Order: sequence, then C-alpha cells, then structure tokens
Amino acid sequence: MPSFGKWSQQGVPKKGWTCIGFEDLGEPSTQCEMCENQDIRYVHQMQHPDYPNILECGCVCAGKMEEDYAAASKRESDSKNLAQRRGRWLTRKWKISQSGNHYLKTDGFHIVVFPKDSGWSGKITRLSTGVSTQARRLYDTQDKAKLGAFDGMIWLKSH
Repeated sequence: MPSFGKWSQQGVPKKGWTCIGFEDLGEPSTQCEMCENQDIRYVHQMQHPDYPNILECGCVCAGKMEEDYAAASKRESDSKNLAQRRGRWLTRKWKISQSGNHYLKTDGFHIVVFPKDSGWSGKITRLSTGVSTQARRLYDTQDKAKLGAFDGMIWLKSH
C-alpha cells in the first residue's frame, strides 16, 4: 500500500509553499520529502512560513505545494536545457585570436580562455557594458577552463 508521506500528516501545510532553491542531482538519487514515494533527480527546495523545515521535493509535489505546476515544470525544463547546452559547449566552433587564444561571442558576452602559469584561465566580458570578470582559479585543462567560463557566463546572466 503506497504511503502518502507528509501529504497525509497533520500540521504539514498543503498549500502556500515557496520554492527557494533548485538543484539537479544528475540522476534520481533522493526521495521526495513530501510524498515520500518518488525518487527524484530535480530537487525543488520548498519553504513555508508555518513549517519549520525546508522540504526537498519533486516537480509534481512542488507544483501542488506552491499551487503553480507551470513554475515547477519550468524550473525543471530550464535545468534540462541548461545541462544539454553545457554538454554541447565544448563542441562549439571556438575562434582563435591573433594571440592564439580560443574565444566565443555569445549571449551578449565575449569569452576567452588562455594559458596562465601552469594551467588555464579565462575572462568574460559583457559586451553591452565592457565590464570584465577574470576567472578566480586556474584550471587543469583548456576544456575545463571553457566549462568554467560557461558556468561563469550563466551566473553572470542571472545576476
């Protein structure tokens, strides 16, 4: 007989939750804390003002809890699209500058990776403002620097 988890527990709000975070675990590796039945990969971190704990939930439960299934579904869809885009990032046609560095112009950014000291670094410049951000760490390989630049670009787009 299936368990209904916290859905059937007294004192656990069923509506009025807010998603305060989202995480892609890479594979289904945890259980939804609301229904306690579904193994989930995409974790919606749900918070309620009348409940002491943040619950890590799957898409269906998160949609019901916040009464907005479309928003929960969009978080998952955006995450899947981002993962696919990141997976294709290294196969893009990178141009080579006069100084021999690989670069791309995409999404309103100029991205360049280059050798530095005993590793690889990168720089992202927002084309609309000219403001640049330099990688804070060295990468072992050029490909790792390119993936770091992708992650940096995504972070800059959201801030």
